[in-house]
Amino acid sequence: MTLADILMLLSVLCIWSLLLVNVVLIIAGYLYYIECETSPLPQLPRVLPFVTIMVPAHNEGKVIGKTVESLLALDYDPDRYEIIIINDNSSDNSSELLQGIQNRYKDRNLTVINTDKVTGGKGKSNALNIGFAQSKGELIAIYDADNTPERKALSYLVAEIVKDGSLGAVIGKFRTRNRNANLLTRFINIETLSFQWMAQAGRWKLFKLCTIPGTNFIMRRSIVEQIGGWDVKAIAEDTEISFRIYMMGYRIKFQPMSVTWEQEPQTVKVWFKQRSRWAKGNIYVIVKNAKLLFNPAAARIRFDIAYFLSIYFLLLSSLLTSDALLILHALGYVHTTLAGLSSFLWALAITLFVVGTYITLITEKGELKLSNLWIILLMYVSYCQMWMVVAAYGLYAYIKDQILKREVRWYKTERF
Repeated sequence: MTLADILMLLSVLCIWSLLLVNVVLIIAGYLYYIECETSPLPQLPRVLPFVTIMVPAHNEGKVIGKTVESLLALDYDPDRYEIIIINDNSSDNSSELLQGIQNRYKDRNLTVINTDKVTGGKGKSNALNIGFAQSKGELIAIYDADNTPERKALSYLVAEIVKDGSLGAVIGKFRTRNRNANLLTRFINIETLSFQWMAQAGRWKLFKLCTIPGTNFIMRRSIVEQIGGWDVKAIAEDTEISFRIYMMGYRIKFQPMSVTWEQEPQTVKVWFKQRSRWAKGNIYVIVKNAKLLFNPAAARIRFDIAYFLSIYFLLLSSLLTSDALLILHALGYVHTTLAGLSSFLWALAITLFVVGTYITLITEKGELKLSNLWIILLMYVSYCQMWMVVAAYGLYAYIKDQILKREVRWYKTERF
């Protein structure tokens, strides 16, 4: 067996192992969705806990008004929650827009914190720490500045966390508000439903684990106080704080009935900047927590650590290796007897990908349509290949930042 054969065999085994893990998560996630639909929804307690909703915002003038209006309209006693907007070193018209909203809603618990380049402008984690210092809620909810949560979104989160003391946080889900804008947003919509929420549902069903998604979630104030707030070095502050909650012995639950709608990138350039930032942030979290694989106290969360390690390192290297070998084999530069087998498995992988992804869409109203089959197939040969570039660039950017010791700052996603 040649070196090319060995590399191809190892790559195929890695890819298929992770593909099968994804299939298992899809099945478990689908069962969890059925369970949620057939089980009674959690009910709010008679005495509602006081909730602080925090919204970190940097140059969000295009969307912040609609976000605040939707938060003010939540189906939750207005005297039992406050909204804190951290307008973090914005240079657009956010301050004026927020002042206008405050003037219209003087009777509501709405606070706007305006920071400057000295006190703020250092990323989402820093902004959240600033907001938390002025918060009063026993529960802390976070929404991104482009979100429009459904009216009962907060109520579902609160009802879940108050009924179970073992929960450190409860997450809802976000949906793509502009999913019909173009082909890219349709890809993102399917990616979100399949590889974000179905995977979250599957991980909760199998391991009682979920990762905080950065928006539409609630957590206990005592946890934030105990861990000392958000890690200001973390770009993916949501994933980072999830692992610290795990290590405190708490669980993080997924409640799919809690839904917020957000705006996704509408151009490849904006998408690439956003996703490479996510990749770099997740790589930071992986490196920070990799040692937990050998920590007996982290036995419950080894799946998550191994899962993230596999996605960003093992899967990426395997895909790049197998693709490179197939191209070199076709050009005649290397010879591998496994090229035919690899091509067959690649075709089978596409079939599983399309079928599995399509199945995940049946949990959402309006998504089960034949046109999505062609979008998923096109997604495999284009969008998924773009993900490899994003992950590779994220790894490069992480290494570069470590060498140059760059400070964390806001990575602004352009709004439309």
